[in-house]
Amino acid sequence: MNRLIQTFKNIWSIPELKQRLLYTLALLFVFRVGTFILLPGVNAQVLANMAAQSAGRTDLLGLLNTFTGGAFAKGAIFALGVMPYITASIIIQLLTFAVPYFQRLQQHEGESGRKKLNQMTRFLTIGVTMVQGSGYLTYLTTQNAIAPGLSAALFWFSGIVILTAGTVFAMWLGERITEKGLGNGTSFIIMSGIIDQFPQSIAAEFQLQSGFSFVIEMAIWCAIVLGIIVVIQAVRRIPLQFAKRMVGRTGTQVPAAGNRDYLPIKLNAAGVMPIIFAQAMMFIPSTIAQFMSGQGNPTGFLAQLNDYTSLPHNLLYFVLVVVFTYVYTALIVNPRQYAEYLKRQNAFIPGVKPGENTAEFIDSVTTRITLPGAIILGLISILPGIAAFFGINSGFARFFGGTSVLIMIGVILDTLTQIQSYLLLSKYDGLIKGGKIEGRGGLVTVGEGGI
Repeated sequence: MNRLIQTFKNIWSIPELKQRLLYTLALLFVFRVGTFILLPGVNAQVLANMAAQSAGRTDLLGLLNTFTGGAFAKGAIFALGVMPYITASIIIQLLTFAVPYFQRLQQHEGESGRKKLNQMTRFLTIGVTMVQGSGYLTYLTTQNAIAPGLSAALFWFSGIVILTAGTVFAMWLGERITEKGLGNGTSFIIMSGIIDQFPQSIAAEFQLQSGFSFVIEMAIWCAIVLGIIVVIQAVRRIPLQFAKRMVGRTGTQVPAAGNRDYLPIKLNAAGVMPIIFAQAMMFIPSTIAQFMSGQGNPTGFLAQLNDYTSLPHNLLYFVLVVVFTYVYTALIVNPRQYAEYLKRQNAFIPGVKPGENTAEFIDSVTTRITLPGAIILGLISILPGIAAFFGINSGFARFFGGTSVLIMIGVILDTLTQIQSYLLLSKYDGLIKGGKIEGRGGLVTVGEGGI
C-alpha cells in the first residue's frame, strides 16, 4: 500500500504528466456535463421513462446508450457522442484497403496524406451525424418525446444543428485529449460512458443476489477480466536477425550479435472490430423480427435470434465473430508489406529467405494464430449472454465480455503504458513491479486493433 501511495506521489511530481492528467480529466468532465444537457423541445418526463426502460436493453439502442453514458436515452446534446466519428473512421479505414487513391494517401504521402485523411474523416463525420441524427429525432418523435405544441419542422431543424454541433465538439474534445492529454481521446470518451453504467450495474446485481453469490460472481468477473488482458497482450514473437550493423563514425559494418529483436504478431490483431461488425449483423434479424411482429413481440426462430441468451443467437453471433476476425485480420495485416520493410532494414527471419518466402512465412503464422484468437474472441463476445442465462441481471452481464469490456480494458492498458513510460523516463519505479505493460501503440506491432 505504501508503494502504491508513493507511486501516485511520483506521478503527481512529474509536471508534464500532472498537466496531461488534469487536462484529460477536465475535458472528460466537460463531456460528462454535456450528457445531462437536454435538447430544446423534448419532454423531460417521457425521456426519464425511456431512460428507465433502456437501462437493461441489449439491442442497438441499449448499446448506443452505453457508449454515450446514458445521453442517448436522455435526449442530450451529446446523444450521439462520438459514434458518428467512429463510423466515419471505419469507412475511411476500409477505403484505404479497397481504393488506390486512399491507399496512396496512407502509404506514400506521409504526414500530408494523414492530414488529408483526417480532414476527410471530419467532413464525413458531419454527414454521418446528420443521417444518424435524423433517425434519432424521428425515434424521439415516434416515442412522443416532443413537448406539446412544438412544430415538428422546427424541432427537427434545431435538433439536427445541435446534435451535429455536439458530435463535432465531442470529436474535438477527443482530438485534444489525444494531442495534449493521455491515451486516445475518442476511446477515453467512449470508456467514460461505459464506466458511467458500471457502478449502477454492480449495485443492481448486489441487491438481487445474496452476499456469498455476489462474491462468487465478482471473483468470476475478475478472472474473466484477467483472461481478456492476457488475450489483448498475447503475441507470437518471430525472431529477427540483422545481417550487418553500422558501428562508430567510420561506418564499420559488423555482424549483428544475438537474436534479441523480434516481430510481434498479436493473437487478437483485429481488436474489437469483429464484435462491432457482428453486432451490426445481429441487429438485422432483430429489426426484421420487430417489423414483422408489429407489436415488437416476435415469435418462433426470429424471437430466438432476438434473445441474446438463446442458443441460436449465441451460435450465430459466435460464428459471425470468428468469420469477421479472419476477414478484418486479412485486411489489416499485410505480410508483403512487412517482408519489404524487413528487407529494407537488412533484417531477416532465421531460416527463411527474404522477400516472397518471408511474406509466406508471416502469412502462415498469422493464419495459424488467428484461429485460436478468433475462437477466444468469439467466446468473449457471447459471455454476456451466458452470464444472463445464469441469472445475472442484463446490466451487469454486459460487463462480463463483449465490446464494453474490451474497450475499457484496452483504454486502461494504453493509459497505464503512457504513465509507465513517464515514470521510467523520470527514473521512478513503474506502476507494476517486475512486469511489463504493452499498449496498442507499439513501434513494431503487427495488426493494430481496437478503436
